[in-house]
Amino acid sequence: MRVDFYQLSRDPVDQVVALLARKVLGAGAKLLVVSGDLAAHEAISKTLWAQDGSAFLAHGPAGGPHDARQPILLSDSCSAANGATMAILADGKWREDAAQFERVLLLFGPEDTAAARDLWRTMSGDDTRDLHIFKQTPDGAWREGR
Repeated sequence: MRVDFYQLSRDPVDQVVALLARKVLGAGAKLLVVSGDLAAHEAISKTLWAQDGSAFLAHGPAGGPHDARQPILLSDSCSAANGATMAILADGKWREDAAQFERVLLLFGPEDTAAARDLWRTMSGDDTRDLHIFKQTPDGAWREGR
């Protein structure tokens, strides 16, 4: 299982989720976006629908009648009724049941850096987890780093 830590420093969560979601869908995979914050669900949903003039990213909230058909499902848990193989933990909180996914992208802001470092240390002792960290540059690009 691969875990990518994304350290947010410039762009808000909803914009980063949209950027990453476009890449996931472009790779032919389905996505689960997890956040315990319902206000974040609203912001992410609005951003996924309005992609700066480009095609919207189809999605829906978990618990609907068409969950299995959704390419992107927004949820407060790691239950992927759409069969997603990738998950974005948009609220920066690790959930052990995220281990069911092939790849997890953990987004965290400056206020969660210490918790993310602790999680990295804990996970780095597990040979079944391939850890990567990405940091945002001042111009908005992402680079893999330490």
